[in-house]
Amino acid sequence: MQVSLGQIDHLAEIIRSRVRQKPRIGIILGTGLGGLADTVQAATIIPYQELPDWPVSTVVGHTGRLVSGELEGQPLLVMQGRLHFYEGYSMAQVTMPVRVMGRLGIEILIVTNAAGAINPDYLPGDVMLISDHLNLTGMAGLNPLIGPNLDELGPRFPDMSQAYDRELSALARRAAAENSIQLHTGIYVGLSGPSFETPADLRFLRLAGADAVGMSTVPEVTVARHSGTRVLGFSGISNKANLDGNTATSHEEVLEAGRVLTPKLETILRGVLRHL
Repeated sequence: MQVSLGQIDHLAEIIRSRVRQKPRIGIILGTGLGGLADTVQAATIIPYQELPDWPVSTVVGHTGRLVSGELEGQPLLVMQGRLHFYEGYSMAQVTMPVRVMGRLGIEILIVTNAAGAINPDYLPGDVMLISDHLNLTGMAGLNPLIGPNLDELGPRFPDMSQAYDRELSALARRAAAENSIQLHTGIYVGLSGPSFETPADLRFLRLAGADAVGMSTVPEVTVARHSGTRVLGFSGISNKANLDGNTATSHEEVLEAGRVLTPKLETILRGVLRHL
């Protein structure tokens, strides 16, 4: 299912009429990380169900609402729960919120996710700054930019050589160091899910250079960069690498890791916002 520019602009106008100020920054919160939205000051809350054509989050750990307000003096719009391709939505629907945020004038998109470790040095509760990604779903023909190009939003063939903004990444490393938080830097690989990876999958992805794996984020970043939005990305490591097949992974494990990760991510994000 494709999404038209008219649909995008209609949603942007509805949100614009309900929020108090123009957001500069958009934040997408991943599985189990939605608690960060509860710290937004002077918040205006819009449930996804109140937005026409806006897909509804169906996964536990994704509340499904927009939160507009301020953090560290920065006006922002937070997605408390994202949309996933495996929920049955098209790539255009999954990335429509990013399109809408772009039309609302956000300059920076911060994406977070809960991800499984591929790098054997990563432990549950660690935070990884995303330096680059492997777009395996896109390589398999599920790129969100397939179809007629919306020329008003960006070029037919966008450059992805610097998908994650280097200056913003430097601010994140600075914020982590100031607060004595260990911050890994690595490559995220996006798969479609919803099944977790086999040990053979993980060994293959490790050979390809990936450090963490998840079922989101890459389509959102692709669409954000298509429209020229700067991107900062974080993976919260939810489970240890299962390269030998001796342990099982569960969604409950991912949610539990989120409770450990949220305070770390909040501290780093607040530091980045202060330094902007």
